[in-house]
Amino acid sequence: MCGIVGYVGPKNAVPLLIEGLKRLEYRGYDSAGVAVRQADGALAIRKRVGRLSNLEEALDAAPLAGGLGIGHTRWATHGEPSEINSHPHLDCAGRIAVVHNGIIENYQALRAELEAKGHVFRSQTDTEVIPHLIGDILKQGGRSPVAAIREALRRAKGAYALGVVFRDEPDALYAARCGSPLIVGVGAGEQFIASDVPAILNRVKQVIYLDDGEVAELRPSGVAVSKLDGTPVQPAIKAVTLKAEAAERAGFETFMLKEIHEQPRVLRTLLAAHVGPDGAVNLGEAEALVAAQAQTAQRILILSCGTAYYAGMYGRLLLERWTGLPCETDLGSEFRYREPRLPAHTLAIAVSQSGETADTLASVRLAREMGCPVASICNVPGSTLLRESDAALLTQAGPEIGVASTKAFTAQLMAFALLALRIGRLRGTLSAARERELTVELARIPDYIHRVLDREADVKAISQKYYECFNALYLGRRFNYPIALEGALKNKEISYQHAEGYAAGEMKHGPIALINEFLPVVCLCTPTADEVRDKMVSNLKEVEARKGRIIAVVAEGDDSLRGLAHDVVPVPETIEEFSPLVNVVALQLFAYHNAKLRGADIDKPRNLAKSVTVE
Repeated sequence: MCGIVGYVGPKNAVPLLIEGLKRLEYRGYDSAGVAVRQADGALAIRKRVGRLSNLEEALDAAPLAGGLGIGHTRWATHGEPSEINSHPHLDCAGRIAVVHNGIIENYQALRAELEAKGHVFRSQTDTEVIPHLIGDILKQGGRSPVAAIREALRRAKGAYALGVVFRDEPDALYAARCGSPLIVGVGAGEQFIASDVPAILNRVKQVIYLDDGEVAELRPSGVAVSKLDGTPVQPAIKAVTLKAEAAERAGFETFMLKEIHEQPRVLRTLLAAHVGPDGAVNLGEAEALVAAQAQTAQRILILSCGTAYYAGMYGRLLLERWTGLPCETDLGSEFRYREPRLPAHTLAIAVSQSGETADTLASVRLAREMGCPVASICNVPGSTLLRESDAALLTQAGPEIGVASTKAFTAQLMAFALLALRIGRLRGTLSAARERELTVELARIPDYIHRVLDREADVKAISQKYYECFNALYLGRRFNYPIALEGALKNKEISYQHAEGYAAGEMKHGPIALINEFLPVVCLCTPTADEVRDKMVSNLKEVEARKGRIIAVVAEGDDSLRGLAHDVVPVPETIEEFSPLVNVVALQLFAYHNAKLRGADIDKPRNLAKSVTVE
């Protein structure tokens, strides 16, 4: 959840740390801080509660300078947001500074042990035990700084990504990872660490993705990596393929709005990578695994959390319809705790934007232990999920900076469509002709989304009617039920307007009691004609009878609901299976303008972080 940066080299570390933290603030914004070894040998710290701008003001008032430093932006787990609980944390002597993302589960036992030895703690955090523990080990003598870090981490239980600097080591930056993401940026005469590539995107062209249980020693001259037992590791150095401008707002008011408008381009990129001129789907890197599993799998299990879980719900419907295989979705945060029973020949599909979601990763590991091959749908190259999967379908959405997912979600929907088409074709449940019909229609979706985006002003006008309401209800059926859930979630995440998504047929089992003249009810009413549409209209009449305020998302040219709905959002009509990709964009815009009108910080909604790397 938290964001980490670090630098060692000939330049002043401070502006580089601040630059990196600005690109990582979406990971947490309860507080921010830096530690810098200055030219006089002092290890100096500045930290402030709240947004990064508060830290910048403190540094303007009392500047720091030095070629070695670490920085942190916090999403609080242990200890309230406060200056004393902010990172970096020091040992008793002020010789060691540490920044940390993760949770040290046995910190209380370690703290009690260290306090008995005379260590004095200042904060309520779990992190503070790390510098004290390293310092205590060094005090015993006979160990180098990197050896002391390794020993400390062998004793610490839990998840961590660490940046460590020593007052007496002017040219060394140390990093370690277990369960939380951390990369090393490899430069010419300078080195970086960061939680995500975007933090150092315009500073390096090569990175090392640290694996669990690895410790890195960074010096201006190079990087050495070892395991916790001291065994040297020859790390793989990867080229950075992202463009720096991908992490900029590019003239948009917010990252979220930019990312909403990027969706047509993202989907075209994904289609171009996996659909040939003949309309046939090829899954690239994932093709071999999927081809094998299409013949042997008897069941599919989808594992995910949050927004990705709703993408999985959509994927389940497509997979069952086009492949004939039974399919199940499971929340990563619940899967391990329900004592799952997985029959033989189960294919697991994990879905995650970041590839670092702790609950999803833990579920993947359990599924693998139970004998399941794992395919992943993920947006971040080099992520833990990709490295732990047997094959991966990269969504290629580019950096998603806004905390509330938009383009990554529609890319996940598109990835599921491609996956279901390919498995269906391989199993013979879809003909070549039907596959081509579907891919031709799928290729129209980016243009359809453009048409929705062109109606942004109309959606904003509807938001102006309802943004002051305390609650909202979202209704959908079949393929659009997951989209109702996602639309409600977006509204909750960024506008703080309470919203519930419901299967429309379930409205009579409780939510109908809430309906009155003050409740906006968002109803997904595409396509224009089938059994689900007829039942949706019946649900709208039930809302009307109780004076609810109906906002209907309908197909262009469908005027049948104008007398029933108070507001109508027309969207291009497509087949039911693909309508979620179009409909969700209207709901994203609705949530966005609700949030803007309510004065919310859209890119940094309170209490949320982009990557949930702790349980």
